[in-house]
Amino acid sequence: MPPKVALVAGAGGIIGRGLIDELRPRSDWGVRGLGRSETVAADLRDARQTASALKAAADTTHLFYAAYLPQPTLAAEVAVNRTMFENILAGLKAVKAPLRRVVLYQGAKVYGVHLGKVAAPFYEDESPRHLPPNFYYTQEDTLRRRADADGFDWSILRPDVIVGDVAGNPMNIAMVIGVFAAISKATGTPFRFPGSAKVYNQVFAQVTETHRLARASLWAATADAAHNQAFNYVHEPFRWERIWTRVGAAIGLEIGPPMPMVLAKHMADQGAIWQKLVAEHGLRDTPYDKLVGWGFGDFIFNCGFDVVSDMGKIRRAGFNETVDSADAIIAAIRSLQARNVLP
Repeated sequence: MPPKVALVAGAGGIIGRGLIDELRPRSDWGVRGLGRSETVAADLRDARQTASALKAAADTTHLFYAAYLPQPTLAAEVAVNRTMFENILAGLKAVKAPLRRVVLYQGAKVYGVHLGKVAAPFYEDESPRHLPPNFYYTQEDTLRRRADADGFDWSILRPDVIVGDVAGNPMNIAMVIGVFAAISKATGTPFRFPGSAKVYNQVFAQVTETHRLARASLWAATADAAHNQAFNYVHEPFRWERIWTRVGAAIGLEIGPPMPMVLAKHMADQGAIWQKLVAEHGLRDTPYDKLVGWGFGDFIFNCGFDVVSDMGKIRRAGFNETVDSADAIIAAIRSLQARNVLP
């Protein structure tokens, strides 16, 4: 095996899939995916099953932990995601894996954006924690404790609103926009931002493109400057008006003024239109209720305050790669079209 062997937990998700795509062509890395249908198959909630499965990954030198299981409450989210993370670390220790560094992924919710307005920009080492529960806090505390006890290093990356070309992931904003645009086009409706006018043209937002995040992950896994540090990783902030206008132009849609709606409610009734598009364009026949996370879109498009993570720390540490956010979203939609996920 190559000198560095990656184990990607959450390999079927939007972060994990981008990371595996980045690692596989590299001769200096070996890579295994961990998930229920991956090379290393395990349900991380089950400690015994996880420990047994990790015998096939006993040569792991780097763990990239992107596994996540949503729950109906914050407290339940903490309980299950803490257990999963603890089980994989314990399992790797049990098989005596030569673990050098763990890369853990968080998000802007570490700064409390899911609870209400937070002063921006967000700084990794200055923004105080909010009142728990927050599973990011629990995982980070576990990571620090286990690293001290077991002798490995760690790095934390904090992306936000992931843009990727993975279908079936509820937190892929490219799928939210792409399916909304396709249904707008099919019904002869202008492409209208489904949030408020304030969010559309006044509030700053940010995204992280999955393939750039993968390259940031390899840097975080190997750079001396990333040793036991947390870093924001997002692209330059924007207002949704700019993104919406450019996406509409790229796919040939007339832009209309914002039209606030609850996507989770309104788009639930569009299944018949989507099935017609599937038949007409020969699309992959994904069940409509599994296609996209409309509730995620509601959260993103109705966040009425600036969400901006400061990028100074990671740039000073030596990682500077970025991409234009509109280009990233358009490229993800094009890729999904090429793979017959979107029309």
